[in-house]
Amino acid sequence: MELTTVKDALEIILKSAEDFGIEEIDFLQSSGRILQENIVADRDFPPFNRVSMDGIAISSEAFNNGIRSFKIEGIQAAGSPQLSLKNTENCIEAMTGAVLPKNTDAVIQYELLTIENNSATVNLEAVKEFQNVHLKGLDRKQGDVLIPKDILISAAEISVFATVGKEKVKVAKQPKVMIVSTGNELVEVDQIPAEHQIRRSNVYALVSLLEKLQIKAETAHILDDKETLTSTIEGFLNEYDVLLFSGAVSKGKFDFIPEVLNNLGVQKLFHQVKQRPGKPFWFGKKQHKTVFAFPGNPVSTFVSCLKYFYPWYYKSVNLEMPKNEAILSEDFYFKPNLTYFLQVKLTQEEGKLYATPIAGKGSGDLANLVDADAFLELPDDSTNFTKGTIFPIIKFR
Repeated sequence: MELTTVKDALEIILKSAEDFGIEEIDFLQSSGRILQENIVADRDFPPFNRVSMDGIAISSEAFNNGIRSFKIEGIQAAGSPQLSLKNTENCIEAMTGAVLPKNTDAVIQYELLTIENNSATVNLEAVKEFQNVHLKGLDRKQGDVLIPKDILISAAEISVFATVGKEKVKVAKQPKVMIVSTGNELVEVDQIPAEHQIRRSNVYALVSLLEKLQIKAETAHILDDKETLTSTIEGFLNEYDVLLFSGAVSKGKFDFIPEVLNNLGVQKLFHQVKQRPGKPFWFGKKQHKTVFAFPGNPVSTFVSCLKYFYPWYYKSVNLEMPKNEAILSEDFYFKPNLTYFLQVKLTQEEGKLYATPIAGKGSGDLANLVDADAFLELPDDSTNFTKGTIFPIIKFR
């Protein structure tokens, strides 16, 4: 059977992206979600002529007419209603963030003043109109778009939501995901495994990877029994948008997943990819339901999620997938001609990102991931890779 190339597999997956709709959530819960509406200014920014230095507010015309000492009429505090300068030859003390008092058009900071007997003397030769004043509407006008839709929300956006009184925001709805492990050899994390068993770990790696996308996935374990697999998976297909499997997709006697999915009407879009690790990867669709069936080896599951599920999710929520590259720090040889996801340690030198290979023991070497920062994607058109060459990189730290 001819293997699907990594490039073709990714194209098929991206063409299978789904729109899960929009939901409205509390703005404080929106960090890491994808904004689905334009956020506009509900008034000018700033909303008034704002004092930008602690000092005195004066009429620049009075200064330019030769007045240097100004009697203090009062104090304009931040958050207080606007005062009016009664005599333009006087001044009003004004604090940073306060509204500029009426009949004034310049602020002189305290450092340039001498204040004695309720009078402020300006130690300057020239004063400009609107000196140390942040003019109303200078940053944005009412109705201007402050944040466009289709961006990843961070703390910066949340502060803007608060500023414009946006208590609820529209975001892309998250897919409902079930992560499934299979196999009689797996036991729960809190159990003591027999000599022939291991604890479930792949599903929790996937849970953690999806949490980075703000997706709260559920998990299940199914034993290697065809009837049980069929009835359980059928229920999951009805209830969830996405199924992520780890294991039972190779050619073993108990690798029933491809057969079960076929019997349940899930259309296989490819099975087996020209890559290592993760060659037995299976992908399919049933109407708007999407199924990623990753190989059971820990590193295969890990890298396949990053390489395929992440871009599928980004496309589904209309977000640009970040692209990264790194420089191979030493010569590397790999055979046969498959796309190879090389575990690497990253270092930054003189503004350049270098990737140093980490010696591992294959796709089952889960502990080796702890020593690595990323996967360097080596193409399938060569087996010799030269130091100093730049390749795509998939970061997980």
